[in-house]
Amino acid sequence: MLLAYRLPREPSTPRSAVWRKLRRLGAAQLLDGLAALPSDARNREQLEWLADEVLEAGGEATIWVGQLASAAQERELATRMAGAVAAEYRALIAEAASAREQPPGQRRRTIGRLRRELRRIRARDYFPPSEREQAQQALDELVTRLEAVA
Repeated sequence: MLLAYRLPREPSTPRSAVWRKLRRLGAAQLLDGLAALPSDARNREQLEWLADEVLEAGGEATIWVGQLASAAQERELATRMAGAVAAEYRALIAEAASAREQPPGQRRRTIGRLRRELRRIRARDYFPPSEREQAQQALDELVTRLEAVA
């Protein structure tokens, strides 16, 4: 699915809000004003809400259902989207590793925050990279270490 949109330059707040929401959804920004997401009911609903916000801000928005012309293009887009979330997983893995040295109380809070972050990343992870499993393992190991201390 594609969202083609255009917003006025000023004020910049609606443009920033649209960009942040597309990023939270895990959309691939193909061009300025053109974002892609895998086609499913949830994404369609989210894009419809976002298109309404663009229109309310005085912009233009259209949702398209499309298909890439070749399997190579599909792989390239999937690789690009997977790469974006892989970086987020790597950051989570690094944070879990540094949390091993925290005192138990602080580590418990960090575990809660990392669990929430892992859920947020997974919600926009349409093409899971190997880092997804590594992030889960890093978090599980952190929990195991905390339980061993308790």
